[in-house]
Amino acid sequence: MRISFLLHNGYHYGGTIRTTFTLAEELAERHEVEIVSVFRHRDHPLLGLPSGVALRHLVDLRKDSPGYDGDHPDFHRPAEVFPRGDGRWKQYSALTDARIGEHLRGVEADVLVGTRPGLNVHLTRQARRGPVLVGQEHLILDGHSYRLRRDIGHEYALLDAVTTVTEADARAYRKLGLPGVRIEGVPNSVPAPSVPPADPAAKTVVAAGRLTRVKRYDVLIDAFAEIAADHPDWKLRIYGTGDAVQDLKGPLTRQIKDRGLGEQVFLMGSVTPLEPELVKGSVAAVTSQRESFGMTIVEAMRCGLPVVSTDCPYGPGEIIEDGVDGFLVPVDDVAGFARALRRLVEDEELRAKTARAARDASERFDPARIAARHEALWAELVERGASRRSHSAGRTAVHRGTGRAVDAVYTLKAKVGRLVRRFR
Repeated sequence: MRISFLLHNGYHYGGTIRTTFTLAEELAERHEVEIVSVFRHRDHPLLGLPSGVALRHLVDLRKDSPGYDGDHPDFHRPAEVFPRGDGRWKQYSALTDARIGEHLRGVEADVLVGTRPGLNVHLTRQARRGPVLVGQEHLILDGHSYRLRRDIGHEYALLDAVTTVTEADARAYRKLGLPGVRIEGVPNSVPAPSVPPADPAAKTVVAAGRLTRVKRYDVLIDAFAEIAADHPDWKLRIYGTGDAVQDLKGPLTRQIKDRGLGEQVFLMGSVTPLEPELVKGSVAAVTSQRESFGMTIVEAMRCGLPVVSTDCPYGPGEIIEDGVDGFLVPVDDVAGFARALRRLVEDEELRAKTARAARDASERFDPARIAARHEALWAELVERGASRRSHSAGRTAVHRGTGRAVDAVYTLKAKVGRLVRRFR
């Protein structure tokens, strides 16, 4: 098959980029694969070029490049194809509308894969007839705004398939009502680590992720504090930084100081690659209020660490088998999290047993296995492609009907909201 991925920015760093690169590299062993990055802001991709994969861009943001597009007049006109409900809308423009459209009308591919809602909408509006259209969802439907869910209800009915990273999110999409669209939950893949597995005798708890409120590192620090005095030789290392919107390094630093944990809890900053740091621990911890998947959980398990995680919606419960390869704890339950950590901290034999189970269980996320699931779905859709195209007129009618229904619901909610605000 000829497979073309459409990615926001393949020259940056992030979970969607990593998982797309990993999947593309695995598929390239058997297929012709390219990644088309809408934007390019540096000379070389931060994650390196996936082996056997062609990477090209549509809009050049390198100011010292002869192809710099920042001065193009259409670059400063708002996008009309890319939906406003997608959080990246302000980065898109009339120029990206045109460049993406030109690419989608001319690309020779059997399968076109979008990797975020706004790009999936481009597939439905601008792709030529012929290729199978696949929309990948790397976040969750419930986490999108009303406006974006309206756009999804309008446009996704014209996709051939939607893949989500959890089965729970796949069920949410099925309830949305997209007749004729295959909806499958296929998790992200994580390669086998390039370092030896963690030593269960190590006395370190590790955590990794952005220093933002949703990760609830304050809960983790409080939970660790409940066992720190009894185990002064144990450390907690938290890897990550904040982002442009939110950075809790200051408040977390003060919390560590106020709890008297300055010699046991450390904010380590961001590191790449993460694996060599993960294997310095023997237990991994995740205190998130929500996850779209739980990439760091799988990464830790692949490194041979049992994971204590909140049982937040969507991700962890589909990855961890409670009591076997880790522990699941209710969200924001400091005492419960401390009890689960204590079980592993105080029992090296249990750490070793759950570590082996974690390593074995995480093999189901190996890139070869995950790529095979995508391949099977796409090959089936390519095989029946002619039949799908013959029903395109009917599907367009369904698409329009779905759009009107979603618009009606959205309009009603907006009117109710205005009435509530008026009478407050």
